[in-house]
Amino acid sequence: MTVQALNCPNCGAGVASDSSECKFCQTRLKTVACPKCFGSMFEGSKFCDHCGAVAAPLNVDLSDEAGDCPRCRTKMDRIGVGDTRLEGCGRCDGLWLDVDTFETVCADRERQSAVLSFLDKRIIREDHETKVSYVPCPECGQLMNRNNFARSSGVIVDICKKHGVWCDADELPKIVEFIQHGGMERAREKERLSLEAERRRLEDERASLARMEGSAAFGGASLIDERASIGAFARSLFE
Repeated sequence: MTVQALNCPNCGAGVASDSSECKFCQTRLKTVACPKCFGSMFEGSKFCDHCGAVAAPLNVDLSDEAGDCPRCRTKMDRIGVGDTRLEGCGRCDGLWLDVDTFETVCADRERQSAVLSFLDKRIIREDHETKVSYVPCPECGQLMNRNNFARSSGVIVDICKKHGVWCDADELPKIVEFIQHGGMERAREKERLSLEAERRRLEDERASLARMEGSAAFGGASLIDERASIGAFARSLFE
């Protein structure tokens, strides 16, 4: 890791990024990723020393409006990470994201970084033994479908097509890592090629039928959906 010069979030003194404690005020230090430029910054800093971006504030609202955890059946917390609103279970560390929030997190790298910084502090670094089972949607109570995110990530999430996505403790970080390493682009290209192959197959069948019937091949709408954005591709999970 490259050592960088940062400022202590408590006293402002210059400190190396690999320092675990400020030698001037003895504040314990931990580096997190800047939500904008992904450079190192100390946890608790208000601004990034590299690009000046405002650190994503964290707000936990213990209101009664949050739903029940689909696994633990306990009341979840409403959590604000910058502009991102989640619901989380303090017992199993699972997270509930509504449809719009999940789509935005998938498409917005700044929100991904902010959420990952929060999760790095929140998730208990122990082995969570999560029983594989269908769980109810916190909104409507109906059992959710278990889907392989982007059909190729290997991360199995629980989805209510009307209301949102349930991620067990380690699933959202894996999804973000998959996206940031180009997984969504590869999945979209794979789907595009599959749809193109299906289109050609249908055209061949139509041409064959036309020859057999002695009529011209009939046209049809193209099956290719280019999925113009990662957000739209994420939304396709709910279709």
